[in-house]
Amino acid sequence: MTQTTDTLPLKGANLLVVEDSHDDWILMKQAMIRAGMAVKAIWVANPQAALNHLNESLAMGIKLPIMILLDLYLPSRESGWQLLQDIKALPEPVPMIPIILLSHSSDSSDISGSYNRGISSYLVKPSDFDSWTQLFQILREYWQETVALPNLNTNW
Repeated sequence: MTQTTDTLPLKGANLLVVEDSHDDWILMKQAMIRAGMAVKAIWVANPQAALNHLNESLAMGIKLPIMILLDLYLPSRESGWQLLQDIKALPEPVPMIPIILLSHSSDSSDISGSYNRGISSYLVKPSDFDSWTQLFQILREYWQETVALPNLNTNW
């Protein structure tokens, strides 16, 4: 079954990107555009800015992000894991937001520790632009065309 672009859940949705590397953010943003992700990507560079954005969205009735891309090392692994825990502790519906964890690490303890803390997916960051684009094409196809997502912007 093919959906029209008017009914695709990512079209025009907010996507929160928590990434402390400005260079990685620019690369990700350009790859998202090339991959056809029709989202409004909101970049924050640290855990506190991410929490501020989510809390302000809740308090002011601003559209919540449909998903969060989270760098594990912000700058330490513990910072990324603490932010994940803090997000999961926020009021409904924030804990339902899918969290895609991104890291240069493919260490099994990082991967299992992240899944144990409730992430939706763990992705190892690609090393070149074409691979970033391919990664975002896969994300778009899966999250936009395959899965059903909850409506996070109803009254809770």
